[in-house]
Amino acid sequence: MAQRLDATLKLGKQGLSESFLQSVNEALEHHELVKVRFDGFKDQKKELMPQMAERTSSHLVMQVGHVAVLFRRNPDPARQKIPLP
Repeated sequence: MAQRLDATLKLGKQGLSESFLQSVNEALEHHELVKVRFDGFKDQKKELMPQMAERTSSHLVMQVGHVAVLFRRNPDPARQKIPLP
């Protein structure tokens, strides 16, 4: 499912700032599955990707190149968009 998604957010020069993490939280709340492209901090992406998942209470589903895919299930069944097996 994530392969067909465009990057929802781009991590830039501000890094994992509180405002960026809030944007990630909002995107996860709305979409459940979110792609984040690393435009900045490319050398530190392997350390930052798991930190971003931890700080947003999401799961790092995959990382390919400069892109991380995060998933967080919406607790409201009416707003869940991704079926789980």
